[in-house]
Amino acid sequence: MRKRIDLEYIFSSSVSILFSRLSTAPGLAEWFSDDVKHAGNIFTFVWDGVDEQAELVDMKKNSFVRFKWLDADDEEEFFEFSLHVEPLTEEVALIITDFVDDDEEADEIELWNKQVEMLHRTVGG
Repeated sequence: MRKRIDLEYIFSSSVSILFSRLSTAPGLAEWFSDDVKHAGNIFTFVWDGVDEQAELVDMKKNSFVRFKWLDADDEEEFFEFSLHVEPLTEEVALIITDFVDDDEEADEIELWNKQVEMLHRTVGG
């Protein structure tokens, strides 16, 4: 059984700009993978010429987007991007939920950190 991780990152960007980078193929292609295509609810993510497909299973505009890998062994696994606005500072917290093998947790967190660093550069916040 894989372990659920929740990672939080703070942005100074607007929720709508950030949400577009999390929920659309062009937005995801800017930071998440080399290329993204979609047909209906199926998104094809491309890394180094290798395709991985995920289904968009749930979304609430400017709040969260949840995907499920089509080749996932566990029906309960997903990856999700959710946004929360901090009331006092109005900063936006991006919370990424993912599932990892225990022995790969540090590598997965490092990968997410690098990808979110790229997202920070694309949204300027």
